[in-house]
Amino acid sequence: MKNLKFIYISIGILAFTACNDPEDVDLSPEVIVEDPVELTAGSADFSNYVALGNSLTAGFTDGALFQASQSMSLPNLLSQKFSLAGGGSFVQPLTNDNFGGLAAGGERIQDPRLVFGGAGPVPLEAALGASVTVSTDIVLNNPTGPFNNLGVPGAKSFHLLAPGYGNLANVSLGLANPYFVRMTGNTPDISVLEMAVSQAPSFFSLWIGNNDVLGYATTGGDGTNPITPVSGVPGVGFDGSYGALIATLTAGGAKGVVANIPNVVDIPHFTTVPHNPVPLDAATAAAVNGAYAQYNGGLQAAFGALAGTGLFTQEELEARTINFVEGPNNAVVIEDESLTDLGAINPAFAALPKIRQATANDLLVLTASNFIGTLAVPGNPLSVNGVAVPLADKWVLIPSEQEEIAVAIEAFNQIIEATAAQAGLALVDANSLLNQLANGGITSGDFTLTSSLVTGSAFSLDGVHPTARGYALLANEFMKAIDATYGSNFEASGNLLDVGDYPTNYSPTLQ
Repeated sequence: MKNLKFIYISIGILAFTACNDPEDVDLSPEVIVEDPVELTAGSADFSNYVALGNSLTAGFTDGALFQASQSMSLPNLLSQKFSLAGGGSFVQPLTNDNFGGLAAGGERIQDPRLVFGGAGPVPLEAALGASVTVSTDIVLNNPTGPFNNLGVPGAKSFHLLAPGYGNLANVSLGLANPYFVRMTGNTPDISVLEMAVSQAPSFFSLWIGNNDVLGYATTGGDGTNPITPVSGVPGVGFDGSYGALIATLTAGGAKGVVANIPNVVDIPHFTTVPHNPVPLDAATAAAVNGAYAQYNGGLQAAFGALAGTGLFTQEELEARTINFVEGPNNAVVIEDESLTDLGAINPAFAALPKIRQATANDLLVLTASNFIGTLAVPGNPLSVNGVAVPLADKWVLIPSEQEEIAVAIEAFNQIIEATAAQAGLALVDANSLLNQLANGGITSGDFTLTSSLVTGSAFSLDGVHPTARGYALLANEFMKAIDATYGSNFEASGNLLDVGDYPTNYSPTLQ
């Protein structure tokens, strides 16, 4: 939101006595204009800047990568400022259009971008009312490098060191990333790190590790995309991977800037969908309660049978009891693997599932908004997902899963911060930045950015990646960190970005 600033100018009226001559009054006071501060790079050398990372480095926004978003990518914005302080050209693996999405041999493998549909995010095709041709094809039309922007959407820390991660033949095996396939050219087995050091960068940025926890979070902690081990796993452990990245990048004397990992559960992907979005009239509420009567009765029987054992408490009984009421704010029913397995205690209760109604402590993923209320069995009104049919693990992060994420992020950030300090690198505290966005917002110039979806200006329609304005805000934080470490003066010389110059959304008709 733009902060309206009203400047009130007070005009003083000077009274003069008859004896004052006009020349006694200075009607044209001297205006002192300070000389502009000249931009300097300090001890940094921006002549050959290379950026490594994931989608946050690539310029992903609105659920896709496309030319307009790439032009507003974090490292591209930085390179434009670096060019004023000795920086060279900055080449990106540009996509073919502004639709977004990827194809392989003419077959779509990644969908086009999201757009605002009036009430929320919708697919581009829903807005255009016609089929969209995805023209960026990893088999037919890859660009030619070398590339300064080596941000690979979906990459985890250990992926940046993995040979074959950009080999087209490995895509169908799940061992390669189609976005990196676009960059490898005639060296399909080169790693991201090898590609970076082959360019002998004088300065680098590295922002990696988000996907090491984000993948677990966006899949609701269902285990299909586990958190990267902190240590102890050769070739996969975060500490070994991150240490190897920094050691290799700095071996030739390059300086750089790194960023830590924000608490991903604070992004709008997890804070937009309420836990209680179900409206019911009295008759429907009664019907649903009737359907759960046998289940609730079974809980009561289990509680009675296990009384005094401490294995099934009154608190858990109340949490697991399902009850709907007339009104707009009924909580969805979810699976919760952390609940007591009553069947394991007593086979008589094996039929009682681990389900309960969600609370404000549970976080539903953004994509659940399009699933809640649909029918599990077409044509059967008694199979409403989230009501009659509990939401599976992938749709929700329960408190214990959120705690797993928090523990991992803290451990990863300790590694990032210690490694950066030892190497003398600039560090951006992205974790604190997101915390500020989520708790009141950040004012930059005339604008205040928050973490609210659509209205907050910082996050794009996918609820995960920044808008162009959000990337501009990040670029400023990177420059401030570089100033503090290397003695450059992007901020003092007035060379930070005006976030108001950058859009918060893209039109569906953008070609």
